[in-house]
This record gives sequence, C-alpha cells and structure tokens, in this order.
Amino acid sequence: MKGFAMLGIGKVGWIEKDKPQVGPYDALVRPLAVAPCTSDIHTVFEGALGERQNMILGHEAVGEVAEVGSEVKDFKPGDKVVVPAITPDWRSIEVQRGFPQHSGGPLAGWKYSNIKDGVFGEFFHVNDADMNLAILPEDIPLESAVMITDMMTTGIHGAELADIGIGDTVIVFGVGPVGLMAVAGARLRGASRILVTGTRPKCVEVAKLYGATHVINYKTAPVDEQVLEITNGAGVDVAIIAGGNPDTLATAVKITKPGGNISNVNYFGEGDILPIPRLEWGCGMAHKTIRGGLCPGGRLRMEKLIELVRYGRVDPGKLVTHVFKGFDRIEEALMLMKDKPRDLIKPVVLIQ
Repeated sequence: MKGFAMLGIGKVGWIEKDKPQVGPYDALVRPLAVAPCTSDIHTVFEGALGERQNMILGHEAVGEVAEVGSEVKDFKPGDKVVVPAITPDWRSIEVQRGFPQHSGGPLAGWKYSNIKDGVFGEFFHVNDADMNLAILPEDIPLESAVMITDMMTTGIHGAELADIGIGDTVIVFGVGPVGLMAVAGARLRGASRILVTGTRPKCVEVAKLYGATHVINYKTAPVDEQVLEITNGAGVDVAIIAGGNPDTLATAVKITKPGGNISNVNYFGEGDILPIPRLEWGCGMAHKTIRGGLCPGGRLRMEKLIELVRYGRVDPGKLVTHVFKGFDRIEEALMLMKDKPRDLIKPVVLIQ
C-alpha cells in the first residue's frame, strides 16, 4: 500500500509498505478523512520524538472498516468509524491505575506516527477495535468528525485537567485548534470570563464564537501585564496551556491566583527544561497546581464527544478552514500546517 511518511528528521515523502496484518482483536481501516496536526510538524521537523525512519504519519482519521479480527464483536466491514488519536492497550496495568493513555509506558497509548505507522496510508491498523473504535453517526459530516479524534478530546481535556469551577476566570494560551476546543471546554464547565492569547484574525473570530470574552494580543504588551490589568491585579483562577513555548508555563504561573490550577495539553517539542518562576510560585508553596496530560482516547471517550456534537453543545466543524479532496493532497495539507498562513486553523483531506 501507499503512505505518506517521515523518512527521517526533516524529511517526508511517499513510500510503499505492506498492508498491516490484523490480529484477533484488531481492525483494518480505510481512511475517509484525515487531518495533519502540529504534532506531526514537531515530530518531523523538530525531531521531538527522536529519529523515525519510513514511518507513515498522521493520527487524526475517520474511516471505513475494511477487515476485523476473529474476536471483534461490535464492528464489521463497511462500518464508518471515528478513530481516536490515542488507542490504548486496554489489557494493561496502566488502565487499572486510571491512565490508559500511558498503557505500556509514558505516552504509549499514542501509537500512530509515534510507535507505529499512522493513518496517512491507504489502510491503517487499529488495536483492540471493540475498545478503540466508535460508530460515526450519519448526521455528522466527515470534516467535523475528524476534529473529534484529537483536537476536541485534547482541548476539552485541558479544561478537565484544570478542574474549572462555576464562575471561574480562565485564560487559554494559544488559539490554534486545541486552544479553541479548550475555550469550548471551559465554557461547558461553567467559566465566566475566558481570556485567550492570540493574533491570527480567523482564530480570534472563532475563539469568540466558542465563548472567549477577552482577546490578549501578546505582541502589544506582556501577557502577564495585560491579564493583571483585566483582572484588577487578581489574576486568573485557571490557566490552560494549549500552545506556546517553555516561557508560556512561567507566564501561567505568574498570573494564576494562589490555590489556582494550571493545566497543560501543549506538546513542548524542544528544549530540556520548563521554567517555573520561584517567587510567583510562592517559593513552591503557593498552592498552585500544575497538571499536564495526554488526551484521553478509546471508544467511550469518542462516543461521549460524538454526543456533544450531535446535540449541539460543541461544533468542531468551525475549526476546519481548508478542505482538500484526494489521498494525494495529504502532503499539501501537511505543509500548510507547517507554514501556518494567517487564515488557517485546521486543514482536512477527504478521501473518497
């Protein structure tokens, strides 16, 4: 089969590979829609995961089941399915500990384009199909459905990790697709004021649609100064980091109230150390909690997010700004994600 792959750090291209083999609990899926991710860019062009050679890229897909193993009970060839970016091994100790994302080791629930070939192939493999696939309802467009697999689950997880309370003031760092879903998640959880940092007009426009009340242009003045002015010096109850560089964490600590929460769902792709400012952290004693987490995957998570979409609580389709048609357009879409023009939020490739 054909696939679009990381050939090595800084190198991508089309390759031929054998079609994946299906075990008794697994499935083979043919993609119907895929989306490149900033994580793919970090992986290839920054070497964030280390060297990978001839690894098919991509971890965001909806597709059609082509083949199932002998022990798969709930899915059959022809089913249209949502495939989470995170596909845990559900028979693992980590699952029993409550962290399926890390089944098999740190981040090991993230398999596609990390520890095995991703979804940018003519077929891709799904482990533990009954636990990692979800039926795609006919009333959800493919463009919206593919946003559920990673962007929606990741952004909303930022709001979950932050443990937002009713009426809390929240800041979301970054208004890329994950940040936008974090805004939607903060609104769902009852935030009052939702501040966002960003400058790209399309992202800012959609942030307001999802519930942002204040937009902070980090190019005009330091973010911490602007936040303290907006909050009359009090700071925020909650900070969600959905984009930025290592200094973003330091800023989040500075502007979060004592007793507040800082959550991170950003992929820090470079650097060895993330700084925490000592004084603003109360010399380590300010009761500011920092949580970072890989987004949840699996069937139940996808089914719950699908219900949010079906009943109008979140419309992830607003993230999609560019639609390409045809398997061969994957490379073009990926490079668009690398270049990030100002009118881009998220590209999708429809494969039919």
